[in-house]
Amino acid sequence: MTTLGFIGAGSMASAIIHGLISSGTPGEQIIFSRRNTDAGTQLATELRARFTTDNTEVAAASQIVVLAVKPYLIGSMLDEISPHLSPNTLLVSVAAGVSLADIASHAPANQPIVRAMPNVNSHIGMGMTGLCANDHVAPEQFAAVEELFGAVGEVATVPEHLFSAFSAIAGCSPAWTYTYIDALARGALAEGMTKREAVRVAAQAVLGSAQMVVDSIDTAVPAELVDRVTSPGGTTIAGLLAMEDAGFSPAVVAGVRAAVARNQG
Repeated sequence: MTTLGFIGAGSMASAIIHGLISSGTPGEQIIFSRRNTDAGTQLATELRARFTTDNTEVAAASQIVVLAVKPYLIGSMLDEISPHLSPNTLLVSVAAGVSLADIASHAPANQPIVRAMPNVNSHIGMGMTGLCANDHVAPEQFAAVEELFGAVGEVATVPEHLFSAFSAIAGCSPAWTYTYIDALARGALAEGMTKREAVRVAAQAVLGSAQMVVDSIDTAVPAELVDRVTSPGGTTIAGLLAMEDAGFSPAVVAGVRAAVARNQG
């Protein structure tokens, strides 16, 4: 039985743990540490998982250790737990902007390490997580990490040099999509709809459109789906051309590039 350890149990780690429990992982297989004793005890009771305030206890007890602390704490936390890791313990970091090389510099030599980048939608089981591994991760270990994050959404293997691009289109884009939905709703509000109803309608339209793209991914690119719903001289093409004139597509590309530049800088 593989024991899964989480060092840090904030919102993202809690979402992953909840996903694992919902997908059938027994709480007894999970151990986590957290500074806040009251919150940790409450979560452990809720999930029937093991809770400790000692990071080294998690490291010693687990075959897979998820590092879910703030990026600036990764180095000191690894310095603390490294003496308690076995050579086969798999480290999985969800710390944004911390490279495999950065993690390895604070871990024992040849330690298997996977870098993971889940997004906020993991909280509702519809996340998108990017994964990359160092050369010491065995195929069965990587498969276990894919299964772990598959409990809270979809998983993609991404070369580390593309992690900044992945972060932009998966990690940042939920906020941009919320802004798009709100803009749609404001447009309808100006025409007399209530804001609440406009938001509900716009959000459902975006949700369904995203599912159409996913369902068609092997047979049609998004531009082809656009063509299917734009009639000659119709309202859709009129609105689309007006948005393009206002810089819609260039603004999206500029946003991706700005996010990548900030991530790399």
